[in-house]
Amino acid sequence: MARSSAARTRPDRARSRGALGRVEGRRAEAAPPEFDRLIHERLRLGIVSALAVNASLTFRELKALMKTTDGNLSVHARRLEEARYIECTKSFEGRIPKTEYRLTATGRRALERYLDHMEALIRATRER
Repeated sequence: MARSSAARTRPDRARSRGALGRVEGRRAEAAPPEFDRLIHERLRLGIVSALAVNASLTFRELKALMKTTDGNLSVHARRLEEARYIECTKSFEGRIPKTEYRLTATGRRALERYLDHMEALIRATRER
């Protein structure tokens, strides 16, 4: 027999939902901005942050900064590209391929919202 989602929700779990939602039975003053799980992943946050302070970075530069493998970087960069947070341009320098990334306006706004969310969490934690 299928159970409704309401029947599956336990009261003790409801308290742990949301960054600033209900905390120990008390309601937080302001709801935080929507949490962006795409940026929250460590390597993707690193990529977006590095591009926020640089006009552009090559694949090799990002790989060195993030201390990761080619495959790992390309998978995470592609996810950010699909979300239109970063742009990728490919070219050649002589016979050597060059992949360059830059942060888009959408990516910059997403990073700003993410940072605002984290700051709200920090403020709420310090106020306790």
